[in-house]
Amino acid sequence: MTAHRSTDALHDEWLVVRLQQGDRAAAGELAANWQPRLMRTARRYLGEEAGVEASVQESWLAILRGVGGLRDPSRFAPWAFGILRRKCTDRVRQAVRDRGRTVELEDAPIAPPQEDAAAIRGAMASLPPDQRFAAQLFYIEGLTLAEIAEAQDVPQGTAKSRLFHARRKLKAALSGDDQ
Repeated sequence: MTAHRSTDALHDEWLVVRLQQGDRAAAGELAANWQPRLMRTARRYLGEEAGVEASVQESWLAILRGVGGLRDPSRFAPWAFGILRRKCTDRVRQAVRDRGRTVELEDAPIAPPQEDAAAIRGAMASLPPDQRFAAQLFYIEGLTLAEIAEAQDVPQGTAKSRLFHARRKLKAALSGDDQ
């Protein structure tokens, strides 16, 4: 799987360079490759909230506007996930302002297609947002610890701690143990 990821990462890098040079077709191909990943991560971050599509759309606008300033195309993944995190956080803040109360992401409804998947989704939903985002990026998106730290705009030690606590809580939730 590592070779496959490397090939995908190199292809994304090449698309970013083409996009930076003004190739509009590269933008479409990059969006086709990344749209499912951004949607999946936004759903996880927002707790299946209705603002997922809008957050991803706003992220794409920011990505396309800012890609010219991305100095290292190999850093596209953490850079794009960082933009998505900020847009999702903005969406949560707006919802809090609109509702005039605290949003409880942990209480988001989950529609389980099967028992194991439902248990995993439930365990992920029970994590605090920062830990949930770190776990999503590590386990689902395959980012490294350094990339997760960059995407969350925190020191690597903080990202490591978030991932450690997320892993511990997920293990306890999935094994039925109390913490």
